[in-house]
Amino acid sequence: MYVLGIETSCDETGVAIYHSKSGLINHFLYSQVEMHSEYGGVVPELASRDHIRKLVPLIKQAIRDSQLKYRDINGIAYTAGPGLMGALLVGAATANSLAWAWQIPAVAVHHMEGHLLAPMLEEDPPAFPFVALLISGGHTLLVQVEDIGRYQLLGESLDDAAGEAFDKTAKMLGLGYPGGPKLSALAEHGRPQIKFPRPMTDRPGLDFSFSGLKTFTMNTLNASQQTEQDKANIAAAFQNAVSETLTIKCRRALQQTGLSRLIAAGGVSANKQIRADLTEMASKEKARIYFPRLQFCTDNGAMIAYAGCQRLMAGQHQSLEIFARPRWPISEL
Repeated sequence: MYVLGIETSCDETGVAIYHSKSGLINHFLYSQVEMHSEYGGVVPELASRDHIRKLVPLIKQAIRDSQLKYRDINGIAYTAGPGLMGALLVGAATANSLAWAWQIPAVAVHHMEGHLLAPMLEEDPPAFPFVALLISGGHTLLVQVEDIGRYQLLGESLDDAAGEAFDKTAKMLGLGYPGGPKLSALAEHGRPQIKFPRPMTDRPGLDFSFSGLKTFTMNTLNASQQTEQDKANIAAAFQNAVSETLTIKCRRALQQTGLSRLIAAGGVSANKQIRADLTEMASKEKARIYFPRLQFCTDNGAMIAYAGCQRLMAGQHQSLEIFARPRWPISEL
């Protein structure tokens, strides 16, 4: 089965083709970062319009470069949520239109399920069951994964996600958009001299909260002389706090579930310090940790094509009504 994957949940247009036996055939990604950086963040209307411009040419390129014909595609998978409604509608409408024209099934994929299954694209994928830490721009989740489609939510962010906290802190420091990678680069030149709080680690449970950490960062910045070294020190202390908080919660999740496999996926999982701290913790817990390669940490069509392929092979597909949900709890899958 050849499956065309479409990802348009936010500010990146992703297209991929996945084969049920041969694996990933190819993938293409167009990022809108340059356009949105002028505004300091994603402008939803501009994102939707750019998806309209870029999506069909990327689909044509993916099929052409795979040396396939349209009739060779057996199914289409598209991100139906969560995400920006306008952006989601572009992918959903395109996918269902092509499915109708080509007389093949289409399946709606949960964006975070795509991230959760991204490590399955690697040569040495994790076996089920495992604990998944999903850390993206808008979501921070801990999930117990028994199999594809069998997910138990263990904990989630009660306010800002880790990625949002990175971006908002970067904006405080005057680093621009996208903030996460720029803050991490600045942190490499800093000394974490100030002890930042590790939110919600002094109580039981697996939920997260990063809003207070953001406020603490602002107060610390205002109390400093705001030199470049001050900003680097604050960036390093902030990054340490987020990384250690995530690590503490993941340790608890492994101990609580009794599982010995952990995956970390989503855009924030590309952060070098978070990867290092989670790897060290997993080693101490005698657990094995898995990460997707860096190009599959951020939004991409490959993870959607893979997730959709598994669901299509299991007999699942959508009606041709256009399905998009800007808010869609993963626990409903």
